[in-house]
Parts: sequence; structure tokens; C-alpha cells
Amino acid sequence: MQDAVTFDPRERQAAPETPPSAAHATPEANDAGTRREFNKLHKRLRRQVGNAIIDYGMIHEGDRVMVCLSGGKDSYTMLEILRSLQRNAPVDFSLVAVNLDQKQPGFPEHVLPEYLEGTGVEYHILERDTYSVVKEKTPEGKTTCALCSRLRRGSLYGFAEEIGATKIALGHHREDILETLFLNMFFGGSLKAMPPKLLSDDGRNLVIRPLAYCREADIAEFARQMAFPIIPCNLCGSQPNLQRQVVKEMLAEWEAKHPGRLESMFKAVTNVAPSQLADRELFDFAGLEEKQAKMQARRIDIQQEL
Repeated sequence: MQDAVTFDPRERQAAPETPPSAAHATPEANDAGTRREFNKLHKRLRRQVGNAIIDYGMIHEGDRVMVCLSGGKDSYTMLEILRSLQRNAPVDFSLVAVNLDQKQPGFPEHVLPEYLEGTGVEYHILERDTYSVVKEKTPEGKTTCALCSRLRRGSLYGFAEEIGATKIALGHHREDILETLFLNMFFGGSLKAMPPKLLSDDGRNLVIRPLAYCREADIAEFARQMAFPIIPCNLCGSQPNLQRQVVKEMLAEWEAKHPGRLESMFKAVTNVAPSQLADRELFDFAGLEEKQAKMQARRIDIQQEL
């Protein structure tokens, strides 16, 4: 049975926080002022990831966390921040990095193994030719994201069980969550986003999103300063008429015109009032009359007692 001790990096003060090695950062990071700003950025990301882990109980004693590494800025940052937290966390947990090689033409297969060898993190490269399946099954002019995501998720979920991972960490950040919220509202007719912690439909896997509180701009700057060897996704990133990109641009425009709007919107995702929406399964609207009668009867009883 898993120990219920929670993860809280604030509980252990003996080991000082260690910023990423300067050897991984760009040359400009050797400038004192730039290095100071970089350290502040690292601390902010570390604090936000730590808070998300605490708030949602993402990591516990003895967890084996499978970090899904795509080669993009988000997953590189997630792995680096989790490594940093692991060094002085009050609970023992292990990390194993997993990359899904989807056999996209031109994919630089050497990049991730070379990078991961340098970190000392246990890693696996899972080879699955989902690229051919996606290209074959997706009609001309349609986006590949939905099918690609399902195939990728199925492969990773199954592999997590093979290697004994207790949690699967995905690199979705604050903007990803908000974009998903609006995509579901605009095109799916549902009010849902990406939860920071999720139990898979079959109950076999627990998914966590440690970057849930982190801004994409901060992640992008951290990745730039760390000079991560970014691998672009040529399968989905270059598609025309991608609705997620449209929503991303919409949110960016709102934030530019009204700074702080995205932060307020994200807080709304964590502060839901079911009685103020219209989901009959989530709130008992039909029973309001009965509730009103009970409240009125209680008022009468109190008045008589007085």
C-alpha cells in the first residue's frame, strides 16, 4: 500500500536549492545579471511545480514517475525541474524518462539518447510506427492531432505498466489547459479542460501535469537559456487550420490587451460553482424547491425558539 506522505519541498531545508548547471545554459548566462534573472526564473518554475504537486497530491513516497519526453521545450523543462525537486524532496521517488519514437521521417533519433545520457536519468526509447497509421487513417486536409494523441497515449499508458511506473508525467502547462477549455467549449459543447491529475478511464494509470501552474513564456525562456536540443514536431505543428493555434492566438491577444487575464481565467478553472452553471448531473436543480422548504421550515423553528 502506498505511503500517504505528501510531497512538500518546503519541508526539507537542509539541502540548498541547486540551479541547473551553467554548462547547459547559453553563453550569455555567464553574465552576472543574466544569470541572476535565470536563477529567479528557475526558482519560480520550481516553486510553481512544487505547489502543483502539493495541491493535487501528485507524488508520494516510493513513486516511480514516468516522464514523457517529446523533445519539446515543455517536456525538457518538466524533466529538469523534477530532477531539481527530487534532490531535496522530503519523500523518495524515482524518475524514468520515456520518449515515443513515432517513426516520423527525418526524426533525429540520436538527439534524445545523447541528451539523456548526459543527465544520468534512466530512460527508454519506445519505438511505435504511429506516424504511418495517422497518415493512412487521416483524410486529406483534416488535422492529425486527435488520432495521433490517442495512439500516443495508448502506447505510453501500456509501457508505463511494463516498467512499473506509478505515475505518468505530461508536460502540459497553464496555456495548454486554457486552450483545451476553449476548444471544448467552442467545438465540443462541454465545459472541461485538462486536470492537473487524472485517473485513466480504465483505472490503470495515474496521469500528472506538474507544469499546470507554469506560464508558457517562462518555460520557453527557461528552455532557451538551458539550450535544450529541441526537436520540432513536423506531424502536427505545421498543419494549416489548426484550431488549437487559433485559440492560442486568441488567448495571446487577450493577454496582450489585458495583462493578467490568463491568470484570472486559470483561477476560474480551479474555482467552480456548480450551482451557477447548468449541468443537471452536477447540481440538483430539480430539488431546489424541497431545499427551499427545508430552509424556510428551519427559519420558522428558529424564530419560534427566540
